[in-house]
Amino acid sequence: MPAAAHQELLQGFLAHLGNERRYSELTLENYARDLRRLFLLAGDAPLASLKSHHIRRYIAQLHGQGLGGRTLARMLSAWRSFFNYLLREHKLQNNPCVGLRPPKAPRMLPQALSPDEAVKLVELPVSTPLDARDKAMFELLYSSGLRLAELVSLDPNAVDFKDASVTVTGKGSKTRIVPVGHHALDALQAWLAVRDQIAGPDETALFVGKKGKRISARTVQLQLHQWGIKQGLNTSVHPHLLRHSFATHVLQSSGDLRAVQEMLGHASISTTQVYTHLDFQYLAKIYDGAHPRAKKKTK
Repeated sequence: MPAAAHQELLQGFLAHLGNERRYSELTLENYARDLRRLFLLAGDAPLASLKSHHIRRYIAQLHGQGLGGRTLARMLSAWRSFFNYLLREHKLQNNPCVGLRPPKAPRMLPQALSPDEAVKLVELPVSTPLDARDKAMFELLYSSGLRLAELVSLDPNAVDFKDASVTVTGKGSKTRIVPVGHHALDALQAWLAVRDQIAGPDETALFVGKKGKRISARTVQLQLHQWGIKQGLNTSVHPHLLRHSFATHVLQSSGDLRAVQEMLGHASISTTQVYTHLDFQYLAKIYDGAHPRAKKKTK
């Protein structure tokens, strides 16, 4: 099948995900990237001719190039969804991804900043309107545990300063209300006071880029990474790291797993339970340092 035909099918699939499934732009970009990888691997072979052994070989090739189990699992899921779409909409006869599993990935605990590191990051110096924007974005990410796509999609009316909350539209277009801390509220007010110096006259976004339009996810990632370096952090900082840090620190302080689940917008508490492992590691360190019977004997 020619590349142009592949691209036409891809655009139809992405339109389906965006219009019917209400997926975010960032999610659509990820799907598009994963499917273009499939097209590259398939070459001139028609999609209808692909069988399970072809897909298995592609996964093996990618694994041999260093892609990990989690990345391959996401990629295989995207391919499977795409072929299901072709079965429904384009009368494809089989889904070659059915029944295939990616290589197992080691269970990785989400990384989190320490409370001191998180505070050091968000207490950045403000000397320009863009600095005020960055501080407001980072404070809100850490204060409320938002996903990157949720942050960039916010409009000013999503923030309720009276109730100290933000209304967020998450995965699957599900809406939730999340508390916002007073440091984040102060940073947001400071940003809103100078927002009009950058935002275009008709722009409705809460956070905007240099050109006055809604800020892109990539810009947030770059700004956060650069500020992490400027603030002297020894780890590469990204938006999801602040989400992990929020969840870890709230759980350490409260022990309320259900509340953390609600604030993160997880559909299943099993997704949130990974943070209990982080919390246990933290408690184990405290135990080892404080309990007289936990210390190792010294000879």
